[in-house]
Amino acid sequence: MSLYRATRVIPRATRLSLARGYASDLTPNTKFTPVTHPDTEAPQSTHDMISEHSHYLLNTYARPPILFEKGQGLKLTDSSGREYLDFSAGIAVLALGHSDPEVAKIMGEQASELSHVSNVYWNRWAGELAKSLVEGTRESGGLGLKAGEKGGAKVFFANSGTEANEGALKFARKVGKDRGGPTKTGLVCFSNAFHGRSMGALSVTPNPKYQDPFAPLIPNVKVGAYNDANEKVLNALIDQSTAGVILEPVQGEGGLATATPEFIQAVAKRAREVGAVLIYDEIQCGLFRTGDMWAHCAFPKDAYPDIVTMAKPLANGFPIGAIMVRDEVADAIGQGSHGTTFGGQPLAARLGAHVVGRLRDPAFRKHIQDVSQHLDTLVERLPKLFPDLIKDEKRGRGLIRGIAFKDESMPGQLVKLARERGVLLLTAGKDCVRLIPALTVTNAEADHAMAVIESCLSILQKENK
Repeated sequence: MSLYRATRVIPRATRLSLARGYASDLTPNTKFTPVTHPDTEAPQSTHDMISEHSHYLLNTYARPPILFEKGQGLKLTDSSGREYLDFSAGIAVLALGHSDPEVAKIMGEQASELSHVSNVYWNRWAGELAKSLVEGTRESGGLGLKAGEKGGAKVFFANSGTEANEGALKFARKVGKDRGGPTKTGLVCFSNAFHGRSMGALSVTPNPKYQDPFAPLIPNVKVGAYNDANEKVLNALIDQSTAGVILEPVQGEGGLATATPEFIQAVAKRAREVGAVLIYDEIQCGLFRTGDMWAHCAFPKDAYPDIVTMAKPLANGFPIGAIMVRDEVADAIGQGSHGTTFGGQPLAARLGAHVVGRLRDPAFRKHIQDVSQHLDTLVERLPKLFPDLIKDEKRGRGLIRGIAFKDESMPGQLVKLARERGVLLLTAGKDCVRLIPALTVTNAEADHAMAVIESCLSILQKENK
């Protein structure tokens, strides 16, 4: 029996203790200190395949020699037959987990009927998905859409998050020129942002590691400090030449910082004063990952955006992205303003319609809220157990949570230690480890992941004394 299977059933006393948030238990779990999943322990055939494929694949990723061959829910199985608990969801993509049977069924049905037709013609599913996104947003109170009205927003489909952001920046410039003439082209982004790697999206991703090899980037981009709500600073940053302002309500790659209400309201107020389009990148934090359909739903309504971009979980792993724009923006984007070959094709759109339909179900939303609260009790315990290692600050919310370290060398170490014990995690920014499981995660799976994390932190604590 694998480690993952053997440890999913947790004794009732332990489950009750976990459910109570470890109120009287400040002893870390050290059950999982032995290495059970060494990175190098793969069949020779796997090593041979990796060596062979390395001659043909462009080497842009640093990867351990692990080959995953199948998955189910939060479980992944490698070529050795070892099972891992995936607490990364394919980088926040697999909202419904690996190999969801309903997704697989619909994929087969649609592929046998019609997988692609060009945007020269209509197809049923692009419109159905757009309607579900707009009406779901209205239900949640997002984007400032009013109850009872028809429309209020429109959707353009792309193939990825980067493409969604690229399109949103184009839309902002088009609106900017319409409102303020040919010089209203400026873009504003914020520190630690990650919006993608194409030239436009990269230009508003102010990380020298990503930007410097590809400079010069697109002009007229200014960078502000995330969560700096100082009025004078924002007035200088966002001025009459600004066409668009882009930010993440909860930063993903940048370290799981969450926008404060004061900051996000001040940014929105200033953007509207100068007629700039406000773009919220919810590619990682949107579509119920925070518990709400959109992360911005938790903010005051005067902070709501003009555009929301989305991608990752939208079709549960099938490539798709989308830009949802308020009607005021949509009115400026006429025929020929933007286009795509694959965006909104029937297969991707039908999968998206199925995923969004399930995520909008009240019972599913209640599950997300319940397991998020449970995960909170486990994460909040870490600074108390490991005060020398872990910062006592909350990063993210819902099922996008961060563990912030005092030593920036440690997030990568924790990821490796956890992987060698059968749990897959991701780093975020310089000082953080991300917890972004599938939205189907159970309390028992959260318990297991955090038990392994505590065991790994115990190892790091001993090594750094």
